[in-house]
Amino acid sequence: MKLFRILSLFGLFALAFNINLASANHAWGGYHWARTSNPFTLKLGDNLSTSWDSYLNVASADWSQSTVLDTTVVPGSANPKNCKAVSGQVQVCNSRYGNNGWLGIASIWISGSHITAGTVKMNDTYFNTSRYNTPAWKQFVVCQEVGHTFGLDHQDENFDNPNMNTCMDYTSNPSTNQHPNAHDYEELELIYAHLDSTTTIGSSILNSRGQEFGEEASDWGRSIRTSSDGKPSLFVKDLGNGNAVITHIIWAQ
Repeated sequence: MKLFRILSLFGLFALAFNINLASANHAWGGYHWARTSNPFTLKLGDNLSTSWDSYLNVASADWSQSTVLDTTVVPGSANPKNCKAVSGQVQVCNSRYGNNGWLGIASIWISGSHITAGTVKMNDTYFNTSRYNTPAWKQFVVCQEVGHTFGLDHQDENFDNPNMNTCMDYTSNPSTNQHPNAHDYEELELIYAHLDSTTTIGSSILNSRGQEFGEEASDWGRSIRTSSDGKPSLFVKDLGNGNAVITHIIWAQ
């Protein structure tokens, strides 16, 4: 089966995730941007409305405190509604994506274990409601979804556990979960400890198929993981020839 081949090629994601839980690591299946030196600089394409710009700027500054990567916010190259991927960059978008249940999604295009592009979407259908239209919720979701595009997974996926003071933690109250913590930076150092002989930063190897996805779960391929509340939280879509798109979901509660 194609899905089995994808999981085998990319390090048996499900098995890798279980190992990471046991060792308190939170890498996302070993996926990383190929690069020939550290620190590297990743462009975050700003396709956001002005009400979101400050949150992306804070997230960019936060993640740039890492010793292995820097991010820079640049003018976006995507229509926010479809948030089409751009090779070698991360496109960040917001729009009214509809009453489909999710607050934010992060997708990475991968070739083998290397990330070739990323997209982040924030769903204003929910962020325009009184519950989610707050600085804490917006900063939390932007920080987490951008963090996923580096290869980071969640530190914890139980909404009822105490906050871990990191945006890479599931929470029902993001008051203290709006920024990375020391363990996020340590994990990035582990993910990017080795160097590659080539780079996917700013490259143009992305296959034109699947550069954009719709807003429904049926567009994201097959669910391969559920969160503690029983909802599918991770999807994989096989693009063929060793390429895939993997999508993380954060659902409205």
